[in-house]
Amino acid sequence: MSSALLVSTGVIALAEIGDKTQLLAFLLATRFKKPIPIIIGITLATLINHGLAGVVGSWITANVDQSVLRWVLGASFIAMAVWTLIPDKIEDEETQLATKLGVFGATFITFFLAEMGDKTQIATVAMSAHYNDVLMVVAGTTLGMLIADVPAVFAGDKLAEKIPMKLVHRIAAAMFAALGVATLLGIGSNFKL
Repeated sequence: MSSALLVSTGVIALAEIGDKTQLLAFLLATRFKKPIPIIIGITLATLINHGLAGVVGSWITANVDQSVLRWVLGASFIAMAVWTLIPDKIEDEETQLATKLGVFGATFITFFLAEMGDKTQIATVAMSAHYNDVLMVVAGTTLGMLIADVPAVFAGDKLAEKIPMKLVHRIAAAMFAALGVATLLGIGSNFKL
């Protein structure tokens, strides 16, 4: 199994815990109690959103000088580590669409929009540029989102109360920081020192 897939899955699964899109999954699940359309909406929105992010990462790899890219990506991963430590809140208007579009439509649109500029989307861009393997990174980031969000859909608020959010965020932040340091040192990527 590729390291791009494994790292992308693990980092995103941890980073997603407590993220606004996981909070959105909790909210939609408790409001509509229809897990299948919610999960399908999450999956499609994530695939498209992270697919676009992966393509952007690949474009960056092809068009930015490797020595500059290494420093930008290393700094980006370290910034992601800091960002992961800041808890997300969800806006209620992100769920207002459900009354007009149905459960699937509301989930798809709110997840797609909530992921725009979110730390997991930016991490997908950075990991795609780091590993230069769009398919494995997008598969991993999508799988990581589902690992974190599907239990949220089925368990709702009961699960959130039992997860030590601060610990999970610290572990995810440590993983992003490690990726940043590894990138800066040229370890585990295509970058040369």
